[in-house]
Amino acid sequence: MIYLDTSVALAQLLAEDRRPPAALWDQPLVTSRLLEYELWTRLHVRGLGSSHRAVAEGLLARLAFVELVRPVLSRAVEAFPAPVRSLDALHLASMDFLRRSGQKLTLASYDGCLTAAAATIGIEAASLD
Repeated sequence: MIYLDTSVALAQLLAEDRRPPAALWDQPLVTSRLLEYELWTRLHVRGLGSSHRAVAEGLLARLAFVELVRPVLSRAVEAFPAPVRSLDALHLASMDFLRRSGQKLTLASYDGCLTAAAATIGIEAASLD
């Protein structure tokens, strides 16, 4: 299973130079509900909420979501082996929740800080080549 970070979702939606391979979208994808909020916030900031609505909703429909429930939020306030940013703590807590539930995950992210922090809790990076 692949945990999808917002950086990859936005790269796909915004047709950035660096985009994930098409095969990624054929894999089982999971993410935190946080991705939905981050995605819409960034689209609205760029004035793209209306023009990208259908494509964004289609992308979100492909994903399974980990809700920001008490066990996830409780883990997010605990220390991680590496320094993390606030929103990254929520993504890491979501990944850790899945991992502790027996899921084997890799992380699809263009965010080097998040990828490095995930490695400290045993989550490897997915290939985005």
